[in-house]
Amino acid sequence: MGETQYLLEVEDLRKRFHVRHEGRTSIKQMVVRMLRPYPHEPFWALRGVSLRVRGGEIVGLVGANGSGKSTLLRVIAGIYVPTEGHVTVSGHVGSLFELEAGFNVELTGFENIFLSGLLMGYKRDEITEALPYMRETSELLQFLDVPVKLYSSGMKFRLGFAIALAFNPQILLVDEVMAAADETFQRFVYRALEEARDRGSAIMIVSHEMDAVRRHCDRVIWLSQGEILADGPTDEVLEMYLSDVAPG
Repeated sequence: MGETQYLLEVEDLRKRFHVRHEGRTSIKQMVVRMLRPYPHEPFWALRGVSLRVRGGEIVGLVGANGSGKSTLLRVIAGIYVPTEGHVTVSGHVGSLFELEAGFNVELTGFENIFLSGLLMGYKRDEITEALPYMRETSELLQFLDVPVKLYSSGMKFRLGFAIALAFNPQILLVDEVMAAADETFQRFVYRALEEARDRGSAIMIVSHEMDAVRRHCDRVIWLSQGEILADGPTDEVLEMYLSDVAPG
């Protein structure tokens, strides 16, 4: 049997943001700043990140807040444009980020399903065909005709997860949203992610729940200040990471 295909390749990826520092301003200072803008300081969220992910593996991303994990996922998803470097994806990318992301809270669950599907490039008949899966997976059948602004965090998570998996994406990105789900649904989510992996999808998860990372991830990448410090077997990298962040 041939080597498993890489579905995701990231090469020397760098992402720069411009941070504006502001203090408390008077009306006079506001007028002055209209003519002379605040200085902007460059901030490199990613500094030369290179990695490859095969189909059929779940990769965990760990690191302190601000280490670049979420930025990396958003560059892969196409939300952010790289400042330097390249990202190559093979197939459709599904993502589950902030619970509000991608939802119009004034629309119903059904309307958001169709809106999300159309924005991902699917036709109405393809979305309609996937509806039974989303109804069953989200367990929100009696609430799908209710505006999303009335949903709890857990309900939004269920809807977002159902949409993310409905079209069998080749690459699935999940960013620290699992805490919004109850324990029963969390078990279902991880089981569904493992089934997607077994079908050949590549999955990347940002999480601070080390026990879940240890149980479900085949490999872990440790990011710090926009750079990869370690990339390897789950237990090995977690031991390095937890030793580094331990008190003292």
